[in-house]
Amino acid sequence: MSSIPIIESNKVISPTKKLKILFVASEAAPFAKAGGLGDVMRSLPLSLKKLGQDARVMIPRYGTIDPQKYKLKAEIEKLKVPTDQPGPYAYLICNVKKYSNRENVTTYFLENMEYYEKRANVYGYSDDHVRWALLCRGIIEFLKKSSWKPDIIVASDWQTGLLPNYLKTVYKTDPYLSKLPVVFTIHNLEYQGMCDFKFTQESEKDSGRESIPDLFNPRLAKLNWMLRGIMYSDFIVTVSPTYAKEILTPEFGEGLDKILLEKQHRLFGILNGIDYQKYNPQTSSNIPVHYTQRSIDKKAESKIYLQKRLGLAEDQDAFLLAIVSRLTEQKGFDLLKDIIDSLFKNLPSLQLAIIGDGESRYKEMIQKKAKIFAKRIGYLFEFSHSLPHLVFAGADAVLLPSKFEPCGIVQMQAMRYGCIPIARKTGGLADTIQNFDPSKEKGNGFLFEEYNSMALYTAIVRAKTCFEFKGSWKKLIKKAMKIDFSWKKSAQEYLQLFYQIIKEVKK
Repeated sequence: MSSIPIIESNKVISPTKKLKILFVASEAAPFAKAGGLGDVMRSLPLSLKKLGQDARVMIPRYGTIDPQKYKLKAEIEKLKVPTDQPGPYAYLICNVKKYSNRENVTTYFLENMEYYEKRANVYGYSDDHVRWALLCRGIIEFLKKSSWKPDIIVASDWQTGLLPNYLKTVYKTDPYLSKLPVVFTIHNLEYQGMCDFKFTQESEKDSGRESIPDLFNPRLAKLNWMLRGIMYSDFIVTVSPTYAKEILTPEFGEGLDKILLEKQHRLFGILNGIDYQKYNPQTSSNIPVHYTQRSIDKKAESKIYLQKRLGLAEDQDAFLLAIVSRLTEQKGFDLLKDIIDSLFKNLPSLQLAIIGDGESRYKEMIQKKAKIFAKRIGYLFEFSHSLPHLVFAGADAVLLPSKFEPCGIVQMQAMRYGCIPIARKTGGLADTIQNFDPSKEKGNGFLFEEYNSMALYTAIVRAKTCFEFKGSWKKLIKKAMKIDFSWKKSAQEYLQLFYQIIKEVKK
């Protein structure tokens, strides 16, 4: 696996020219956001723009994106996108709209009435394979006609996996497009395409080397879009250095470890960041009392407020653990299920606040335990933009016992508010959390390595023991709050990589 040149003193080597970078994705905040990808597609291009680069984004214009609200302007009308079918369905007609604002990133929208404008949701349709193939090819056709020509494309996740595939096959003779470098970003290798390849017979699996069927061919839905993005892109980036190493192994490679090993010299890991303006205990409107590293005693007021909100016993001395997560197996809920009774029986001052939604089996478990341990377990089964701020401000520690975690931003958001992470040492959690050593006062959290319930139990007990020493715990909070997880640092690493790629392509 390759490494990116070290950035010293937060300074980037000055380029000879400003780069033009196009990010392509299925979602981008604030226009369309279904998950973490939407936040990345807002924050990373914006951070690159602040570094002086011409970073732009292109996504579909879904029906929920109001052209009047965002004052979208026509960029290209009646764009013909080939479908590879004969006759009257040889093309789909699209338009391209443009959002331009000095404070934000220029964003292009691919319009099509049938596949985007009539749809309220980003994902979840039976013809999603047509929608994403149309996006991939529509962007290429747009670039053929556009006066703005990017120096590099960043294709995001499996939905854009066919974009480098098209460029290296269908458009391989085009003098501009054939030389345009493509970076393919992997946010979670588990999600690879339109069907679950874990249960597909070897004889039916996509090799990635066969031609792409036309847009209306059902076989298009059976391709491994992630595989094709990996195979045909020039470089691959995933969202943390440790995850970039992990996916080269059978344990984390999701069946693609062999092809990733072949391309490891072009595989990089760069941590995601968080929005430091949005997650700020000094200014957040979502917490009852503002505070800084110099006034962390004020966290106690948020703690009481959170306890009231979730029906927990009001006790400043309680060790309040938080979980802000999807309730899924990946997030380690099986480990918690095995030890939750022992935890609450052996740690009488322990409390647990759970925010999130997910699988019914975990919700039922939480509801049952909340009745047994009344006023010690509180929960809200919902996703909320405001609640995590309150939880991180009020809780003492956040629990992240993930089976795997490509990057994870919860630990970064939590530490911004002085909420200490207890986590498994995997993926981005390993890159952002250093195990706390009270004797040396080094580290910013509590890690465990083996994916088993006793390892988690031990880590929680370690954290609870350290919590009893108030002076040491305050120092730990201050240390966590000082760490820089802003997008500026990550954007600088991406920029270094882009310079490196373009220099190599020009050789």
